[in-house]
Amino acid sequence: MWANQLLSSPSVIWQASTDAVLGGQAGAVLSGAWRLMLLGDGSPTRHFQLLTGDPVEIELIAMAPETSSGASAGGPPPAEISELESPLLRRQVWLRCGERTLAWAESWWNQQQADAYLLERDQPIWRSLTARRAELFREVDGLARVDAPWLAERFGHGGPFWSRHYRFFRGGKELTVIREVFSPELEHWLGPAGLAAGSTQPQGLGLQAGLLQ
Repeated sequence: MWANQLLSSPSVIWQASTDAVLGGQAGAVLSGAWRLMLLGDGSPTRHFQLLTGDPVEIELIAMAPETSSGASAGGPPPAEISELESPLLRRQVWLRCGERTLAWAESWWNQQQADAYLLERDQPIWRSLTARRAELFREVDGLARVDAPWLAERFGHGGPFWSRHYRFFRGGKELTVIREVFSPELEHWLGPAGLAAGSTQPQGLGLQAGLLQ
């Protein structure tokens, strides 16, 4: 039986347009390391393990049916979830390496797909999906700055925080939509993300209408 107390999605403070993300124009103010982490198509759980030397542990918060009331709680969900077949499940987790919480993630799944692929709830999604070495395609669709008091409490840092969302495809069909929020703790290995001190949105992007939605 899955835990069922979902957290409200974080509030979106700023986000790049999908066209800017897909065209490689978003994230110009990010350092190279952070740009690769947020906009690259590699596995963040694999990156966390390489950076820290510790295995990634998954702490399940909840996995419960998505409802119209649940979808409206907190910030808006990624628009791409409309392409998933109903009924939907939403899964939320913390990602830890040792004592450090490095990210929070939520994902949306078709009920049948979740039953097929998420057999072990304490397993990173990437491991579950690649257990049989089946081919997957990851498309990063969104880059954002988000905030929530429960994120600041768990991360031990004030927000807002860098976030992204992406989709996994298998056989050309959308499998899941995943949103990740990254802790500033990652600066211990990646260096500063590249924001101006005290800024609440990426420096210089507020005036670039082409990068905003």
